[in-house]
Amino acid sequence: MDKLIEMASTLVSGAFIAVLAAWLTNRSRNDQEQQAEIGALRVQADALTVAVAELQGAAAASRLLWEGPVERGRSFLLAVLAFAGGAARARIAGGTDAQCGLVGFGQAAELLSWERRATKQTVAAVREPLARAAAAAAPLMRYPDPAVAAATEQMLNACGNVENAASLEAALEAFGQAVRAATTPRLSWWARRRAVQAG
Repeated sequence: MDKLIEMASTLVSGAFIAVLAAWLTNRSRNDQEQQAEIGALRVQADALTVAVAELQGAAAASRLLWEGPVERGRSFLLAVLAFAGGAARARIAGGTDAQCGLVGFGQAAELLSWERRATKQTVAAVREPLARAAAAAAPLMRYPDPAVAAATEQMLNACGNVENAASLEAALEAFGQAVRAATTPRLSWWARRRAVQAG
């Protein structure tokens, strides 16, 4: 009978140890998977943030180069000078007033056409950072945390209207908060219980 009790106690303790080892292994694997998921989210979030910063830089450069009042005034002044220069050349060549005006308008139109092409090329430079932002956002749109997916969608919508800097900044802030919340390690039941008891 003693042998039977000893064997039963060995089996129970062996089963307990096996269950405990399986539980610890699963917990360790879950912790590793959670850390890997958090690391991947941080990398993807950083890629999107960098792409949005590049987009903001390209948009700011475009505004600075072509859209400010000083630049518009410069373009107007250059058009006036091109008109005057073309008209003067036509006058020297013996042209009539109408011919001088037409040559002047032609010179001004040529200059404005060149400026318009340069403006469009600068605006087209925004297309590449926008494509990078969309590519970086793709995996985040499928992220299981709905707050991260929603903040990513808000960010893409704000990138579509890059001229609205306040909206883009708000979207960046919301995205940062969602990523911070998703990358904060989840506390174990025991740690949550201790925090509740301490508070």
